Amino acid sequence: MSAAHNRKYLVTGGAGYVGGVVAAHLLQAGHRVTVLDDLSTGHRDGVPEGAEFVEGRVQEAAKWLDSSYDAVLHFAASSQVGESVADPEKYWLNNVGGTTDLLAAMRDAGVRTLVFSSTAATYGEPAGTPITEDFPTAPTNPYGATKLAVDHMITGECAAHGLAAVSLRYFNVAGAYGPYGERHDPESHLIPLVLQVAQGRRAAISVYGDDYPTPDGTCVRDYIHVADLADAHLLALDAALDGRVAAGEHLICNLGNGNGFSVRQVVETVRQVTGHPVPETAAPRRGGDPAVLVAAAERARRRLGWTPRRADLAGIIRDAWEFAQRRDGA
Repeated sequence: MSAAHNRKYLVTGGAGYVGGVVAAHLLQAGHRVTVLDDLSTGHRDGVPEGAEFVEGRVQEAAKWLDSSYDAVLHFAASSQVGESVADPEKYWLNNVGGTTDLLAAMRDAGVRTLVFSSTAATYGEPAGTPITEDFPTAPTNPYGATKLAVDHMITGECAAHGLAAVSLRYFNVAGAYGPYGERHDPESHLIPLVLQVAQGRRAAISVYGDDYPTPDGTCVRDYIHVADLADAHLLALDAALDGRVAAGEHLICNLGNGNGFSVRQVVETVRQVTGHPVPETAAPRRGGDPAVLVAAAERARRRLGWTPRRADLAGIIRDAWEFAQRRDGA
């Protein structure tokens, strides 16, 4: 997707799910990639072949970042919502403190382009849908709050120091790309959890609430294929490096397909794709779960030229299923 070749990028958190897929796309586009990851949640075999790997914390980025880099892609963060509620100080230290140190390292090295992995959790429980970038931000947990704080930090950095930055607010990332897929511990995302039931690794999938004001009573979410997400990062880099995102500008874009699928639709699609039964158990609603979260991604289309190409739910689940079977030796 990237027009220019042989640029040099630092990818923080590049041993994780999204960071690893983006690093693979950068390498395939002809760029040089250094992955910085402390492997606290990432995996060494998640770093794509051809990338230089540095095991270290984002707080120490100044040890490796220098003026030879064209840009930084920043994925390094703690990202479990439940953990953020139980251990908020970890999230402020890692997500906000780590980014403070990274921005200082970028200033010192003269690296003036940044693409940041943000999240739809910055919007909290929005009053309507689809969600545009000018919706009020009101996170309902420390994870979302720390990501929003970083977005504010980046806006200030751009204004004060001429950084050109793009924050990409993901909705529900899913699917797999070649050998790279989701493997969180503990797993909290719906599609891999349902696939664990299909594999027989989990007895049933809990459906939290069946009385929402949606067609089948279950929550509706916008799922985006991880490879489409990676395409957006390369387009964001191009926009910032060729001046379409100017020095001093912080562009924020939502990334989603613009349509939603319910929990029951996901479960039924997993049954169809895998051919395995997926028992369900009813559970009470969880606090902070909005009925519908769907992205309006027109800004990403207009400013970055990005259009999702893999919007079919069955295709997303099929890729994730193939990854899960390879990973578990099925």
